[in-house]
Amino acid sequence: MIEYRIELDDIAVADLDGFFLGWPTHPDPATHLRMLENAWAVALAVDSETGRVVGFANAISDGVLSAYIPLLEVLPQWQGRGIGTRLIKVLLGQLDHLYMVDLVCDAKLRAFYEPLGFQVLSGMAKRYYDNQTGESAG
Repeated sequence: MIEYRIELDDIAVADLDGFFLGWPTHPDPATHLRMLENAWAVALAVDSETGRVVGFANAISDGVLSAYIPLLEVLPQWQGRGIGTRLIKVLLGQLDHLYMVDLVCDAKLRAFYEPLGFQVLSGMAKRYYDNQTGESAG
């Protein structure tokens, strides 16, 4: 059974193993926890039997007008069960007082986000791929 949470209470580094598959370099679980702790809002999907996080989404925000959703991930063995959709809905529930909530996704993911109210826009991004581990962040 999946429990959805918006707080990090009782979440430990060991509960975050297995995320960021396919990244050439990626944050380790300790950095992942630090990322979630510093987020403005989080949504977690937790396996109630094991306490392990099986999915998460986070948002950064000014708390006034805008927010950005940088990450949504569900562990591969838990995908296809509606967890990602529920995580975004839980996260949006924390952001619905804001003017804009933005995210960037690959074209193949548009069909996932459009039914959740997102629309296609154009944008620009700069990536520092050597910093993917999060080790350079204070």
